[in-house]
Amino acid sequence: MLGNFLIGLREGLEASLVVVILIAYLVKSDRRHLLPRVWAGVATAIVISLGFGALLTYGPQNLTFAAQEALGGTLSLVAVGFVTWMVFWMGRNARALSGELKGAVDRAADAGRASLAFVALLAVGREGLETALFLWSATQTATGGATAQTSQVGPLLAALAGILVAVAMGYAFYKGVLQINLSKFFTWTGAFLIVIAAGVAAYGVHDLQEAGVLPGLNDLLFDVSAAIPLDSWYGTLLKGVFNFSPATTKLEALVWAVYLVPTMALFLRQARRPGPSAPRSTQAPSPAAG
Repeated sequence: MLGNFLIGLREGLEASLVVVILIAYLVKSDRRHLLPRVWAGVATAIVISLGFGALLTYGPQNLTFAAQEALGGTLSLVAVGFVTWMVFWMGRNARALSGELKGAVDRAADAGRASLAFVALLAVGREGLETALFLWSATQTATGGATAQTSQVGPLLAALAGILVAVAMGYAFYKGVLQINLSKFFTWTGAFLIVIAAGVAAYGVHDLQEAGVLPGLNDLLFDVSAAIPLDSWYGTLLKGVFNFSPATTKLEALVWAVYLVPTMALFLRQARRPGPSAPRSTQAPSPAAG
């Protein structure tokens, strides 16, 4: 639940910042009449993201076990790729995000009625689809697969709580009553997401092994199930936060290490570069400001 809360918080905050920038810029440039177009794009993006999440959750239920595992494993690896790209992209482009969005708003406002809605749809929809896919993969990993439908409620509620907190923070940014060090925020949450993604990648490999796509299902590196049972509080904590599996195959461990070590090293190297990639603090310009 902690992992899903942070996913919802980080992704929700990124989407909220996009909306804040769009709205604040339109208000300051005396184009309030264009705000309904932005909200239409945001609403469409939310509906599409929810539909995608529902498709991921309920779509594979009529498939065979092997097909479900193959699909789940493949989508988990795709989710890892998306979240890795997102973490590094945000680190490189956060400072230029405001200027890019303002330029897109100016071009869309002149292009046609639907263009501005499309800008908002793309900006928010990208975050929504990435969030839906990664939350689904992380929830499958933490709850043991698609058969554990009832146990998925907690992680999904945690993700929703993170998104709601992010929306509240976005509103506070817009009103000018909240400032945080976004450089540190995105660095810490990005590092945590990489750890979560490593576990999701390992679990995706395990799914593919169960589907028979990859070999080595019974070739275990270690099995500490007796010492760390998953129904214990510490087993649940390790599984939920770090996606730890007491019975880990050699291929799972290899994928986990090969992903985590170089990815984390590159991410921390990027974060330490002079001239922080993400803004040190943020405060949306007050709509009443000159």
